[in-house]
Amino acid sequence: MTQNIAELQGIASQVRRDVVRMVHGCQSGHPGGSLGCTDYLVALYFAIMKHDPSFNMDGEGEDLFFLSNGHISPVFYSVLSRSGYFDKAEMATFRKLNTRLQGHPTTHEGLPGVRIASGSLGQGLSVAIGAALSKKLNGDGRLVFTLHGDGELQEGQIWEAAMFAPHNRVDNLISCVDVNGQQIDGPTKVVLSLGDLHAKWTAFGWEVMEMKGNDMAAVVEGLHKAIGLSGKGKPVMILMQTEMGAGVDFMMGSHKWHGVAPNDAQLQEALNQLEESLGDY
Repeated sequence: MTQNIAELQGIASQVRRDVVRMVHGCQSGHPGGSLGCTDYLVALYFAIMKHDPSFNMDGEGEDLFFLSNGHISPVFYSVLSRSGYFDKAEMATFRKLNTRLQGHPTTHEGLPGVRIASGSLGQGLSVAIGAALSKKLNGDGRLVFTLHGDGELQEGQIWEAAMFAPHNRVDNLISCVDVNGQQIDGPTKVVLSLGDLHAKWTAFGWEVMEMKGNDMAAVVEGLHKAIGLSGKGKPVMILMQTEMGAGVDFMMGSHKWHGVAPNDAQLQEALNQLEESLGDY
């Protein structure tokens, strides 16, 4: 665990290299959102959460994380591997036959760090609420974290869970929405406008805050602020402003790279922009 921002930035650069290499290696996957959420996941696993890479599914006495927008699995797998859950060489099997690193995370392969299957959007918040309530029943004071895409908020189950958590005072839950304004079919405001998310979540009874998601210092500070807001009777929602494709200039600014793999030349161009800080797999 580290609070050194420069060290965290170095880890994030390596994770971004892993992401583009994994997606290139199988010519399939979702680099855009993975790159946008890299700083958040690196901060969470390397600076914020108390977690054990030896991995126990129950996670007693640990903070738990649930990835709800499971299509950004490349960044999740990289962060799990780089923080000790499984050997980094396994990243080379991403989306290949008989791999544990499926395109969307699943549990039946027994990949350490994965607690739910999250291929279908909209379900992660409900699962996380159940885990958070279980911790309360067990007298476990640790926290539950979730990550969601902004396009995912178009799923109705999200809003059922959004009502349930404040009603039941699930105040050991810190959720985060990646607000990048993009989804696979185009800008969210064009596909189905989300309106005023801050007002919506506030109206549902959440403690709502915002943070910049591609500034490591801001992410670490924001997560500490969120922890400070927990335990006060309300679940916490972080609206995290990110850029899809962050860290690779030609992938930023549109939905084009939501689910497209780079070719050989594009991979090299991306790697030229990203420091190899921990050694490639």
